[in-house]
Amino acid sequence: MTTPELSAVVAATHDIWMRTNDLIAHALAGHRLTPATFQALWAIDPAEPPPSMKVMAARLYCNAPNLTFITDQLVDRGLVERAVDPANRRSRLLVLTAKGRRVRDELVQTAMEKTPFAGLTHEELGQLATLLYRVVDGSDGVLSRQS
Repeated sequence: MTTPELSAVVAATHDIWMRTNDLIAHALAGHRLTPATFQALWAIDPAEPPPSMKVMAARLYCNAPNLTFITDQLVDRGLVERAVDPANRRSRLLVLTAKGRRVRDELVQTAMEKTPFAGLTHEELGQLATLLYRVVDGSDGVLSRQS
């Protein structure tokens, strides 16, 4: 059952996402990236082992052909490389290049500075994070907390 509060939260979440994309558009364009390619770049955490294509498709909620298209763009820009998974030679991993790490760090920082969430206090962000983690933890398990 849809409530006015639920509709408002979903609309606000979407609006914040779209505003953030708009506010970082210039920075993305400087690296010839789109919001979709940036999301893929962001989803590769340099502190974790390189994800497989299957893991990336799940993280981005997209199918294999779409992920291949996005990955090709990242490879063409020198931001990621495809590597054979040593544990499963039929699987490919996406590995950030040194340039990819630099660009990812720069764009994530830009997104953090430009997002409308940046106007919240530390306490407000903590409250919001608690609520969002509660929503994520109740999801289908694909999402995980990110620091």
